[in-house]
Amino acid sequence: MTSCCLMPHSWTEGPEELPQAPDAQWPDAWYMPEGECADQKALNKKEPNEPVDAAAMRKLGICYWKMDADKFEYPAMSVPWDPKDAVDPKLSKIRDDRGYSYADVITVHPEKLPDYDNKVKAFFEEHIHDAEEIRYIVGGSGFFDVRDTYDKWIRVHIKKGDLMTLPEGIYHRFTVDENDLIHAMRLFQGVPVWTPFNRPCDGHPSRQKYAKKFMLK
Repeated sequence: MTSCCLMPHSWTEGPEELPQAPDAQWPDAWYMPEGECADQKALNKKEPNEPVDAAAMRKLGICYWKMDADKFEYPAMSVPWDPKDAVDPKLSKIRDDRGYSYADVITVHPEKLPDYDNKVKAFFEEHIHDAEEIRYIVGGSGFFDVRDTYDKWIRVHIKKGDLMTLPEGIYHRFTVDENDLIHAMRLFQGVPVWTPFNRPCDGHPSRQKYAKKFMLK
């Protein structure tokens, strides 16, 4: 299996890309218990806990950089937000390396997001996208759940300063944690299309592309 995180991007030429964070800086991740998730905002760890390391996440196509979110300020809500306005040199480098031309900034919180409870439930529907998903957490915290190659759920606890990408076609879902607050920047290549394709969608070209790249030996 090969990882998009380890291979050069076709649109990148010239200087090398900014290296990803060392393994010790990657977010905590673990396998979730089997069966339905009764409380999506809880930690949902097994007993005993089964941690997932950075190497295993990379094999699924996940990429990760640790950012210094305390040094820079971003609006609570800006749709869109021009990524050319980034003053963080590290963010600017990632933007240029990976060809991100669109961004927006959102805050998921009961006082900031209309119809909050229903939106949070909708985010937790298992789905794929037909493009890479990029999230920079500039405040708060939450969970990305991703399926491994054996269709088991891995929960990744993302917090302030985490910039993570999920590859096109990976089954995943998202939720806030028990703090009910996440302030995030979404980045995109070209015109943004946020359409989720809810499971089952194994026949979708993006899912087939993911399976061929990361699941088939």
